[in-house]
Amino acid sequence: MSDLSASSRPFRTALIGAGYIADWHAAALKSVSNAQLSAVVDPSPAAAAALGAAHNVPTFASVEEMIAADVADAAHILTPPHLHKEIALTCFAGGLHCLVEKPVALSADDTRTMADAAQKAGMIFCAGHNFLGVPGYVRLKDKLRAGELGRVSSVQVDWAFPLGPLRSGPYGIWLMREPKNLLLELGPHAYAFAIDLFGPLEVLSLQLGQPVTLPGGGIRHQSWRILARAGAVDVTINLSLAETHDDRSLTVRGSSAMARLDYANDVLTLARTSTADLILNPLLNQLGASARHLREGVVNATRQTLSLNRKSPYGLSFAGAAQAFYDGLAAGEADPRFGAEAAVDVMQAIDDTLGFMPNLPAPRVALGTPKPDVMVIGGTGFIGRNLTRALVAHGHDVRVLSRGRTGPFGDIADHVETVPVSLSDTEALTEAMRGMKAVFNLAKSMDDSWEAALKNDVGTATAIANAAMDAGVGRLIYTGTIASYDMSDPDETITEDTAFGDMSARNIYARSKAECERQLIALHNDMGLPLTIARPGIVVGPGGPLQHWGIGRWHGAGAVKLWGDGNNILPFVLSDDISSGLIAMMDHEDAIGRSFNLIGEPMLTGRGYFAAIHQRMGAKLSVGSGSLGTMWAADGAKYVLKKHVLKRADAQRPSLADWRSRGHLSPFDNRLPKALLGWQPEQSYEAFLRRAIDEAGLFGI
Repeated sequence: MSDLSASSRPFRTALIGAGYIADWHAAALKSVSNAQLSAVVDPSPAAAAALGAAHNVPTFASVEEMIAADVADAAHILTPPHLHKEIALTCFAGGLHCLVEKPVALSADDTRTMADAAQKAGMIFCAGHNFLGVPGYVRLKDKLRAGELGRVSSVQVDWAFPLGPLRSGPYGIWLMREPKNLLLELGPHAYAFAIDLFGPLEVLSLQLGQPVTLPGGGIRHQSWRILARAGAVDVTINLSLAETHDDRSLTVRGSSAMARLDYANDVLTLARTSTADLILNPLLNQLGASARHLREGVVNATRQTLSLNRKSPYGLSFAGAAQAFYDGLAAGEADPRFGAEAAVDVMQAIDDTLGFMPNLPAPRVALGTPKPDVMVIGGTGFIGRNLTRALVAHGHDVRVLSRGRTGPFGDIADHVETVPVSLSDTEALTEAMRGMKAVFNLAKSMDDSWEAALKNDVGTATAIANAAMDAGVGRLIYTGTIASYDMSDPDETITEDTAFGDMSARNIYARSKAECERQLIALHNDMGLPLTIARPGIVVGPGGPLQHWGIGRWHGAGAVKLWGDGNNILPFVLSDDISSGLIAMMDHEDAIGRSFNLIGEPMLTGRGYFAAIHQRMGAKLSVGSGSLGTMWAADGAKYVLKKHVLKRADAQRPSLADWRSRGHLSPFDNRLPKALLGWQPEQSYEAFLRRAIDEAGLFGI
């Protein structure tokens, strides 16, 4: 690599890993004055191509291939954490500086190995502790240095933010594989703050609480409380992963003032005691606090409005970290906030904390070799997990297609085989389907543009169908969605004979699923594809999320704006009933060539659902009505900005009927699956609530 410290050319940057976090890094690079995205590396051709095409840069399947092409001076390593060390060592040897996402490695020793390799190669190694880059944190450090807080006695770092995978999966991702991974993934945020402010930590104790049992028997804790010391400063770190009000904050207590940084929202406030008369003190203190909060709110609102929400606090944190990394490259020395020494100190503190962890009982793993006769694509998702277990209970062995070789089925591993087959690998997909009595396709793709949906959702669905025909599968059961119907008219009852109508002005998800159905039905009519289509309603039950977007728009864990006034009966259905319906579709000969709306008996309105949660769980959520017409108008304003200001050619604007459909205003007739398949959804109101709420684990309990 050439020496660019004195060059005017920006640093060329490769993103290694094209997952969710890569989009944030790519956006951050656009704001960095002395860097530009130059390449994307990912072993998944589809993932690499999508990100590369979005930014018009070349893609590579391996790090070695990218280094050989000499297209980068630096790399952001964004892969799963267990891959970080080896990739970083390869990059350092290849002459690339590295910004490594947290956790930078799996241990302090691995981090030291990476730091030593970087030093020997003359490269800079930084940790992606992005929240150290929020503007409010920089201001907090300035006030601390200026002595505005006085002598600091204690610091508290809170991460109170719900972790969805604990309750609804996916369970095969790296984060969920071992109990310690929760701290490795989330802990660096908190430890990095304390260490950057006050130096290395002496960890004193760890308390775990609120355990949850995962499918298959593994135990994970939702609360972690760590007590530590940094010199004379007491440090408390609290991680709360339950369904709780979002509080991601850093509180520094000093003799002169107390500073509180809400780092998730970039809000910094100082509390000081005034010298006014004692009678006026309470009033003046609160007025001062109000003024400081008002200032922070106005600044953030103005910034996000002027940037069309491209400068969110989370986005600014990545931009700040990235700018610090490249400023360090230009200066030839890493910013101490993110440098190798800080990275080692953070990982050492995490290692020391994990030394206090108790030995948790290992989940039971069933022994034996499954002999699958059915396949579930999307088997590790909410419905897929329930279906897989129901199939095993019905005497079937199941092959589950997953991104990895692990899944939440250790306790029934003698009946479930998990295989990592890419849905874009037609040959491997066909081979995996051979000998299958039935294949359930529960896969879905959430895309931002119609072109992406045609490729990722529709293209995948037809590829699966063609593979099923080539493999001689007895039946393909495809899950569409009731969202494809126009549900905007309360006077129209929807049956399986109700046409979708014109889909051109519908939201991408509803339109994409409808197009999948259209093309699959054509394959059935023209090529003899043994097809059955299921359209589940709003699915609830054990393992499902509290924040169900079929009911309303969520604002954090405890606040929801309903789609409409929330007074009409919603098409709820239990996950158990969905599984029994899908299995009936597999077994019943007359199901081929038919579609079925799997809607439970009319039970609850949106408001009734949340009232039942309050009554049975003691959780009073904030529930508001949403005017669908107003939401449609606001969406229209956003469409104009995207189309004419951001120049996004793929901007979509769903119709008013589409927005009204989100309220599920039209009732459903569920007689067909009951008459033809013998399907029997839950009829008891009390039994429905017990399964949908009491046993659903909505709050991790």
